[in-house]
Amino acid sequence: MVRELTDNHDQLWNGYSQVFLEMDDLSLARWMAQTLGQFSGHAWRLSHPLLMTYELAAHAAHDRQIWLKGMGIIPAEYTAAECCRAPLLPVLSRDVFNFGLVCKHCGETCVAFADLPEELKPRIDKWSSDYDEAHGVAHWEEDGKKLPPDYDKLFELAAQSAEKLLAQAGSELAPSLLELYPAVAWEDQDECLEVRPEDVDI
Repeated sequence: MVRELTDNHDQLWNGYSQVFLEMDDLSLARWMAQTLGQFSGHAWRLSHPLLMTYELAAHAAHDRQIWLKGMGIIPAEYTAAECCRAPLLPVLSRDVFNFGLVCKHCGETCVAFADLPEELKPRIDKWSSDYDEAHGVAHWEEDGKKLPPDYDKLFELAAQSAEKLLAQAGSELAPSLLELYPAVAWEDQDECLEVRPEDVDI
């Protein structure tokens, strides 16, 4: 999932990206292939510094269509994603039921929920449903729902629930996907519920 750059962070993230923007296509593809090799065999937090660095490279590579042009050699254990032909590095997010697993390179669906193994669907479906319920508390006012007097307490309980569910994603669901993919990333924060990566303990 390519990070959406907000106006407040454009300049900062563009500065971080400069090292990759200055690389030629072949050097960039080679760096990414080597880093993908380091990712193999693990489920990675989206907030991990190496994955965030890779995200900057992926953004530059996608803009320049490096993988479509065949500039890089995809590591042997990876396959090409149908969405953008980059190495398949799926992201497990809270929107998995609606959008499936999302491509780390282009941000599009790379594996639809319907295409996940049958034995995993019930667990992921329940997890997604439970997460939607917790996450929805943060949007009650936007949805036109009258906030109860104890909303702050309910918000905190929802945040605690989200922390546990994100921990479950990182400790159980994402590792189970490693039987299908060489590496997986998983969402480890929820800005709406003010859940930070350091709040998610696995």
